[in-house]
Amino acid sequence: MIIIILIAIVILLLIWGIVTYNRLITERLKVQTQWSQIDVVLRQRFELIPNLLETVKGYAAHEKEVLQSVTDARSRYLAAADTEGQMKAGTELSGVMSRLMAVAESYPELKANQNFLHLQQQLFAMEEKLANYRQFYNDTVLRYNRLLETVPTNLIAKMFRFKKEEFFKVEEAEKAKITIKF
Repeated sequence: MIIIILIAIVILLLIWGIVTYNRLITERLKVQTQWSQIDVVLRQRFELIPNLLETVKGYAAHEKEVLQSVTDARSRYLAAADTEGQMKAGTELSGVMSRLMAVAESYPELKANQNFLHLQQQLFAMEEKLANYRQFYNDTVLRYNRLLETVPTNLIAKMFRFKKEEFFKVEEAEKAKITIKF
């Protein structure tokens, strides 16, 4: 009788371990999927940026610093080797794009340009989508990291060396108010 109870306990522990391991894998895949969604929108935004820059260049030729900052931030994203680098470059690009839009506000003829207006609407739609995806990503990371740290799933997580994921954070530079001086 004791042997049957011990075998039943071992089988239950084994089943629990398998279920927990699969849950951790599922949550990690959800984090990766959410990051992929952000990456898709960031890449769409980066494909839109050269068109937007060309439109602004014609009207704001003396704003080379802002235009160069946008180009540099875009290049850093494309050169980023990992998710953390892409997050940082994406956040930096959001900040410089805000500066670019502030520059555009200073040129009434640019604001009236249909091509610019269309590109601006696309960019704003992408920024809104990106904000939503960032929120979903952070919610998914929270669920995954909570599993890694709470008992009893942390036992399986440590055994199989699951690693915590980073939240998508807004850099201090992006939080700062943007002012453009002429």
